Amino acid sequence: MHHKTSIAFFFLIFHNFIWFLTFFQRANAAHCTTSTFDRTYQKCMSLPTQQASIAWTYYPHNATLDLAFFGSFISPSGWVGFGINPTSPEMTGTRALIAFSDPNSGQLVVLTYILDPTVKLQRSPLLSRPLDIHLLSSSATLYGGRMASIHDGASVEIFASFKLVPNRTKVNLVWNRGLYVQGYSPAIHPTYVNDLSSVTTLNVLSGAAASRDNRIKTMKAIHGVLNALSWGFLLPVGALTARYFRHMQAVGVMWFYAHTGIQLSAFVLGAAGFGIGVQLGKMSPGVAYRLHRKLGIAAFSLGSLQTLALFFRPKTTNKFRKYWKSYHHFVGYGCVVLGVVNVLQGFEVMGMSRSYWKLAYCLAVSSAVGASIALEVNSWVMFCRKAKEEKMRREGMVSTYEKGSSTGSHH
Repeated sequence: MHHKTSIAFFFLIFHNFIWFLTFFQRANAAHCTTSTFDRTYQKCMSLPTQQASIAWTYYPHNATLDLAFFGSFISPSGWVGFGINPTSPEMTGTRALIAFSDPNSGQLVVLTYILDPTVKLQRSPLLSRPLDIHLLSSSATLYGGRMASIHDGASVEIFASFKLVPNRTKVNLVWNRGLYVQGYSPAIHPTYVNDLSSVTTLNVLSGAAASRDNRIKTMKAIHGVLNALSWGFLLPVGALTARYFRHMQAVGVMWFYAHTGIQLSAFVLGAAGFGIGVQLGKMSPGVAYRLHRKLGIAAFSLGSLQTLALFFRPKTTNKFRKYWKSYHHFVGYGCVVLGVVNVLQGFEVMGMSRSYWKLAYCLAVSSAVGASIALEVNSWVMFCRKAKEEKMRREGMVSTYEKGSSTGSHH
């Protein structure tokens, strides 16, 4: 019964983890639209960050681009904006249109700004000024009807019509959002990974985005999935396998092979995720998440020590075996704790603290914790039952012995 219950719990954990990943991946996918309440566009595309999207129509005969950007506010006093960088795919040099609530009238306004190097260094406030590119018209609209107001999560459409350079169909698109505006000067945006990588190069004629942006997006997704699956899920499951299967007679030594296989798989996947994280750091100069990086290095180091310990495991008859077991347990549980904490920290630095992905992971970990509690209680019940049976057996033997002794003395 104990064996069947344990198998059922671990199957339930794994099944829930896969189901939630699939479900929330679909639920978290961004969508784009080519139709608004007053315009229809030829093409649309979901942008890789902040669940933003764009729709556009390009007229080759006069090199005119009608573009609508769809974003959302993160505070009632915040701002949302997008722009075009004529020279390179980065924030500095972007010609931006930023929408926010007018401090005097409270109405939604959209103003133009040029993001020069002094803005990035925060040496001076960002002040509105005319763009030096050919902007034909612009407007901003809140979704939600006439009574719509700016609030956390409010959707906004920023429309702009540009006159592009003839035969140059690639534009460097930059977008972002901030928490507040000082007068008519938008304050700096948050500095999570998503906020620092809100840029893409778009071919308005073909609709193709730059391959580098797709590569970084793919690497981030792989990095997160590998680390959540290895350090944050398989490693704890491997620890539970050793703790609750090793005393089952029906399992025999299979618990050891299962434990070793799961932990080695977790380490290999985690090492790959760690390597991708290091590469992402090199590809994102100026982006430093010290706590996340230190926790990752610590988890990888402890995981490496655990893997090496497997090759230096003393025999059961060796006097150093008990010290090795203490070391193995201490380092193993420490690695599990660091792994789970750093996965949660990873959601924070990627701006996904309220995402469906984090909810899915927390539900999977909660299932593992619930299973471990149930198995722990079951183990203690079995232990107490065996101890009671052993005690009754000893008492029965003593009673029989004393009875036989007293009978012999009488005769």
